[in-house]
Amino acid sequence: MTSRRTLLKAAVLGAPAAALLAKASAAGAALSSGDHVPALVIGSGYGGAVAALRLTQAGIATAVVEMGMAWNTAGSDGKVFCDMLNPDQRSYWLRTTTDQPLGYFLGINANKSIGRYTGVLDSEKFAGIRVYQGRGVGGGSLVNGGMAVVPKRDYFAQILPSVDVASMYDTYFPRANAGLAVNAIDTAWFETADCYRYARVSRDQAKASGYTTTFLNNVYDFGYMKQEQAGTVTRSALASEVIYGNNYGKRSLDRTYLAAAAATGRLTVSAQHVVTAVAPSSAGGYAVTMNQIDTGGATVATKTVRADRVFFAAGSVGTSKLLVAMRAQGLLPGLPDAVGKGWGNNGNVMVARANHIWNTTGALQSGMPAMGIDNWADSAGPVFAEIAPFPAGTELWISLYLAITKNPNRAQFTFNTSTGAVDLSWQTAQNQPAIDAAKRVFDRINARQVTVYRSDLFGVNKIWGDDFTYHPLGGCILNQATDNYGRLPGYPGLYVIDGSLIPGSTGVNPFVTITALAERNIENILANDGL
Repeated sequence: MTSRRTLLKAAVLGAPAAALLAKASAAGAALSSGDHVPALVIGSGYGGAVAALRLTQAGIATAVVEMGMAWNTAGSDGKVFCDMLNPDQRSYWLRTTTDQPLGYFLGINANKSIGRYTGVLDSEKFAGIRVYQGRGVGGGSLVNGGMAVVPKRDYFAQILPSVDVASMYDTYFPRANAGLAVNAIDTAWFETADCYRYARVSRDQAKASGYTTTFLNNVYDFGYMKQEQAGTVTRSALASEVIYGNNYGKRSLDRTYLAAAAATGRLTVSAQHVVTAVAPSSAGGYAVTMNQIDTGGATVATKTVRADRVFFAAGSVGTSKLLVAMRAQGLLPGLPDAVGKGWGNNGNVMVARANHIWNTTGALQSGMPAMGIDNWADSAGPVFAEIAPFPAGTELWISLYLAITKNPNRAQFTFNTSTGAVDLSWQTAQNQPAIDAAKRVFDRINARQVTVYRSDLFGVNKIWGDDFTYHPLGGCILNQATDNYGRLPGYPGLYVIDGSLIPGSTGVNPFVTITALAERNIENILANDGL
């Protein structure tokens, strides 16, 4: 097996590797009704990308089905993605207005009208929360801030007690970091870079208030970012690009894991295909039904294919919704009661502070966070807070944070028989423990700095961004809804391999954990399931 060499070569190749993936994602590569495939992966985010690479490297022809687009064609402006300051139809999934996390400024709604299109970021609304998810070949890696953080070892042992901790930290986390092409910032450069003035300001204020900070690794190429700062390459992280995609510099999954899988010649990707049903096939394996959609979201074809093995990798929300629906509709009636339960928002809450006019945070801000406040050891309210950018292109004197807290509250997905939809029981009030923990930290910083909260960014007179999450986790918990490696009991050949396996919290940005757990699980499956 040439896993490490192939993977790193694909990551370094860049454009040639991307071209291979584009070929694997071309219209002619899409599945046709009646096809039979050895392995089918639903979703192309972190878990799905790991499965695709390791399956193809093991010699198994693998079909990935992705509901979003293959983001490899430039728009009329010459770029694949739009930026945050000028959102257009490419920004959001089938919406006619943007739904920005910071949707207000000075208490005025700052969202903009856009054309309805299968854009790259989905803001999926449930009763008490909006869940931000990436839509496209590469999933959430296309739209996140790239922060590659390994969780605290003792906390990982708490959240996934059935998983051997030593093997995760000795083998699978390093494997994930290598596969994701994680790199560290040049700390000397950080201290003088204009684009990280905002982070230095927040760091110094945190330190003066008794808190420690830590640098965050990232999948964004910090070498490229240095050149952006120097003005020798086209800007991306320094051009207000992040939540709607990065045109340059970012090592998203389409440039790493998926590109390496495409390089094997055994990968096909059916983009703009939405899986609607999975059921046992009389011919063996499973019948997978999907709708092919156009860029307006309309169904243009319905297909059913047969797969010997199916890997659910549609993300915490997508996988949980699909499995809950299949159980309720009698297609997979034997799924465990635990399917759909244990969902959490990773304790996410956002908050902003108003700095004094003499304490500038910078008009030029990198969209890739590089530092966090680490107060996780506080038993009264653990907090890990990313020092987030506000890349508005002008000085705003704002310090912004995404706090990750230890919120114990959980929710479950249920099938609504009257609508045919799957609902999530989470209520906004369940995020109060996250607010309480974050408030302990930022009240102290405000008191020490003699500053105040901004109350105009998340609504009118609303301090806390508590009704959305970037980090959906759970719904098909490992060793509860599945066995200890993601197998769905009673259905040989069905696997869960994404963030739905993690019980609602990681204490840090979760994608490295999702990737490492997927590496662990697929290794066991390949060794023991006769693939």
